Amino acid sequence: MNSRTEKLTLRGAAGAIEALRDAPAEGVAAQGVAVIAHPHPLFGGTMDNKVVQTLARAFVANGWTALRFNFRGVGASAGTHDEGRGECEDYVAVVEQAAAQGPLAVAGFSFGAFVATCALAQLWSAREVRQIVLVGTAASRFSVPEVPAEAHDRTLVLHGEHDDTVPLSAAMDWARPQILPVTVVPGGGHFFHGQLPLLKNLVSRHLRAGERP
Repeated sequence: MNSRTEKLTLRGAAGAIEALRDAPAEGVAAQGVAVIAHPHPLFGGTMDNKVVQTLARAFVANGWTALRFNFRGVGASAGTHDEGRGECEDYVAVVEQAAAQGPLAVAGFSFGAFVATCALAQLWSAREVRQIVLVGTAASRFSVPEVPAEAHDRTLVLHGEHDDTVPLSAAMDWARPQILPVTVVPGGGHFFHGQLPLLKNLVSRHLRAGERP
């Protein structure tokens, strides 16, 4: 992604986990490490997905080290798809090895947003989770856990108005019982074609609002 991108090989329950770590520019106040999960592996999702890369750029621009990784069975990551169970294990394993200390941001897109919420349920009580960014959350396809009530003020939920993969109504049905706000991108589809700069700006605005000196 830039000259400060580092390739990593981490270890998970299924074997090797392929990852990329992007560091912010020198002189930028460090905020912590953001772990970003990619969309569904069986539908072409990888850590190189454009929405995932956009999320990484937004985090890096705001002082976060961005960590993307391939779920089991994707790219050079070992294992096979596990419908979210093993992928949640992968996410937590990445956090434990590459973001073991300091402030943490939990993020994901589509299936990755579902996995990120599963991981958040395990990490919330044990770590300082400072930011949560969920994009196109796959609420129509999976039983997505609720976001802890105490985390709502640091959570950004983004969804496209015209998402035909995960209907906006499904995201609202998931968010409504939690009274968790959803930011709707007018005219946006699932992959935000033509709107990635707007997506980056919305994430950056959220991150700046929650920055620590």
